[in-house]
Amino acid sequence: MIDVQRYARITGILFLLSIVAGFFGEFYVPSTIVVSGDAAATAKNVADFNSMFRFGFAMYLVEAVCDIALAWILYVLLRPVRKDLALLAAFFGLVSTAVFAGAELFFFAPTFILGNAALLEAFSPDQVRSLGLLSFRLYGYGAGIFMVFYGIATLIRGYLIYRSDYLPRALGILLMIAGMGFVIRNFVLVMAPAYASDAFVFPMFLAAVAMTLWLLTKGIDKAKWEAVRSAAAET
Repeated sequence: MIDVQRYARITGILFLLSIVAGFFGEFYVPSTIVVSGDAAATAKNVADFNSMFRFGFAMYLVEAVCDIALAWILYVLLRPVRKDLALLAAFFGLVSTAVFAGAELFFFAPTFILGNAALLEAFSPDQVRSLGLLSFRLYGYGAGIFMVFYGIATLIRGYLIYRSDYLPRALGILLMIAGMGFVIRNFVLVMAPAYASDAFVFPMFLAAVAMTLWLLTKGIDKAKWEAVRSAAAET
């Protein structure tokens, strides 16, 4: 027996922390530090905003912890609908976090590349700065590739919410659209990078905000959740 309403509130808090930390660590800091096509300016920003750069990485760690916790708690909340699909979504969610963690290593690597001239003395200063910028670009591609896993997890969760009866179907539809946006952007990034617009990502932001607000203010219809859970236990 679990207090499903408390789980719903915790889920909302985790979503909120993930949104705030993810925005700062994945969008604000990289857009401030990285100057596309200008290795020298990027290297200067890493040195000038080093504390913010490191704090941005720390915010990613917060986001990753939240995502791992969300993989489990969303499984608990959605397993009454279909346990096998809820577990599959949790697996895809955990894989997406692991893949993105690998990409984040390339984001953090320039602190070593640009800060250890003695270890890279065989390279000229311009070459070292170019390596730093290349590392950021690899991070960008790695982060883009992870989207397919998170997109599939979101798509499955959206379907389960749509079928749940204890959460609004509109949230499920929004999550399915958001998940498809991530999956499509992933393949566009691989097949036709010039067309990998951030517009594919926007539905995910809307879905995360909608889920956060609903879970924090309304939560889950406990009576319907118990009914679905009891029905699943009898089959």
